Amino acid sequence: MIELHSAIAGRRGRAALRLVAIGGLAAMLAGCYTPRQEVNNYPQDYHQRHPITLREGERTVEVFISRNRGGLTPEQRADVLAFAQAWRREGNSAIVIDIPRGGPISRAASDTMREIQSIFNASAVPANAVSVRSYTPATSTLASIKLNYSRLTAHAGPCGLWPADLGPSFDPSYTDNRAYWNLGCASQRNLAAMVANPTDLVQPRGETPAYEGRRAVALDKWRKGEPPSGRYDNYDKSKISDVGK
Repeated sequence: MIELHSAIAGRRGRAALRLVAIGGLAAMLAGCYTPRQEVNNYPQDYHQRHPITLREGERTVEVFISRNRGGLTPEQRADVLAFAQAWRREGNSAIVIDIPRGGPISRAASDTMREIQSIFNASAVPANAVSVRSYTPATSTLASIKLNYSRLTAHAGPCGLWPADLGPSFDPSYTDNRAYWNLGCASQRNLAAMVANPTDLVQPRGETPAYEGRRAVALDKWRKGEPPSGRYDNYDKSKISDVGK
């Protein structure tokens, strides 16, 4: 009887171990299957994986000055003029100018500021669109006048994210020949950096008026019964080479 009870207990123990092993294997399979469902949910179109978004950024120009020199160098005049022209085209806020005050650099900063204001006036920047505030520079020998304004900027990314391996795996992106996550991110980021007007990514620009001069000429020819097309005489007279004749 003792041996019979021992055999029954042994069989029950082995059955319990098998149940535990089966349960552990099922848990492992369930754990492996869950990421497959999560990977299936990411969009296949790279425009949706890496969308270009518009944000508010800043354009800043620093004009470095020293206590022994006031005014602008030719390069600095070009920078300030380009800054003013860019503000008229893309500025979404007033121009904020931070000018250093105090110490031996204050005189040079005032002279440079007057020249900057004259460039703004020549560029048709309204005086009420410029806000000036002062700050104390960290050093008395070198400081800068900071010009900045807010503008719309386009962004995409970040790139270089690899949530799954590209090699053989159980990932559906490999077995189903799907696009990997990072595909298209660099193209979207480069497009966002190169676009001149970020609002062009959202909506088209308004139409500009037609060229009145050319339209009047074409309508006058049409009224007289003449061909309205233009004549371009001698446009092909200049040749770089006669090869191929």
